[in-house]
Amino acid sequence: MPKNLAKTLARCLLGGGLVFAGISHLTFARKDFQAQVPDWVPLAKDDTVVYSGYAEIALGSALLLVPRKHEALMGKVAAAFFVAVFPGNISQYIHHRDAFGLDTDGKRFTRLFFQPALVYWALKSTKREDD
Repeated sequence: MPKNLAKTLARCLLGGGLVFAGISHLTFARKDFQAQVPDWVPLAKDDTVVYSGYAEIALGSALLLVPRKHEALMGKVAAAFFVAVFPGNISQYIHHRDAFGLDTDGKRFTRLFFQPALVYWALKSTKREDD
């Protein structure tokens, strides 16, 4: 598979995943996402879930539709988003909140390692060849 095709597929898969996750924030997984909202967030948990769902839909759509010359920037925005929501994963772990089948501390702890993978995926799938 050509390198550019693999990168394009990876970027589109990430973008589609973000759109799906955003839709799930607004529909069937809303309660599960509330378990990840840290207590220190100054908004109601449901409002936080809804707003982050909109953000994920917008971000995923941008990754899918971005012109090639702006891919690297969108990758950095996506990576920053994954870093920004990481405290939610930490909160779910330290407060022992069950959601998404993460019903043990071991599962919640393991989940923490997926966030750096998402950051890498966002950056790698959008990196310009001349960088």
